[in-house]
Amino acid sequence: MSVPRITPVPRIVQDGRVGQVDATVVPRFAGPATFARLPRIDEVSDVDVAVLGVPFDAGVSYRPGARFGPGHVRESSRLLRPYNPAVDVEPFARQQVVDAGDLAVNPFDIGEAIGAIEAGARAVLERAARLVTIGGDHTIALPLLRAMAAVHGPVAVVHFDAHLDTWDTYFGAAHTHGTPFRRASEEGLIDRSGCLHVGTRGPLYSTQDLADDRELGFHVVPSVEIDDLGARGIAERIRDRVGDRPVYLSIDIDVLDPAFAPGTGTPEAGGMTSRELLAVLRSFGSLDLVGADVVEVAPAYDHAEITGIAAAHTVYEILSALAFGKS
Repeated sequence: MSVPRITPVPRIVQDGRVGQVDATVVPRFAGPATFARLPRIDEVSDVDVAVLGVPFDAGVSYRPGARFGPGHVRESSRLLRPYNPAVDVEPFARQQVVDAGDLAVNPFDIGEAIGAIEAGARAVLERAARLVTIGGDHTIALPLLRAMAAVHGPVAVVHFDAHLDTWDTYFGAAHTHGTPFRRASEEGLIDRSGCLHVGTRGPLYSTQDLADDRELGFHVVPSVEIDDLGARGIAERIRDRVGDRPVYLSIDIDVLDPAFAPGTGTPEAGGMTSRELLAVLRSFGSLDLVGADVVEVAPAYDHAEITGIAAAHTVYEILSALAFGKS
């Protein structure tokens, strides 16, 4: 039996930027397992946007499994194509997007992991102007915000989530997936005059949760207002709140209703549809978006890649938004 000869992977190249594997030559179920079958960071010289995986879920309070999220989202991204007709942009031709692989962090020591994630994000930002991270649980938002603030100063956080994630501690632990934005506010990483949550819902411990949240700098667009506001109204609320500040976008996939994202650790009924989320994200091209994360995809609870596909398209819309303003 003859051994097949290994040949270079054929890629789409536009305006000097290396894009996806050419799907007319290599079928989408084959080829590299990078996000959207984009090049690895070591395969190009100049980088505009890096997609980074952080397979960490030691901060979860209910169902584990988000450590497998980055690989699952990458696998679910194989059908993404180079042109986004919803916003009339070719995100991989307007900017050089790469897959920076996964950070390897300690799964047993949250403090050490947080330090490693911050260091890893800073290292990637030395090569890439923008960073989009796939988690992992929401604990990772804190070290990512530390890395962002080191570059941009305090940022306006737009946080899509069923939950506030501004609690103080859980079982005495200061760093969990329910505390990152309290710690970020306390550390001065966020601009308290420009932050908001979108899609929050479900029971809370008390009214004090909301009072504390306001004091930490967040406005809320709860899920119960989404039907009345619509995607356009939510986008206007976001724009009015963040203004011209640098914006960091953090998306817990559980902002979607469990019908659209069953594969997550803390599902709550009554969430956004995937269509509503993607529609709102299309407004971010007019904002000064400096970075983003998409977290809490837990594939063990997913069915037919429903959650993974929603997350992959979420990352795609973020990349499309980042493409605006690129030459």
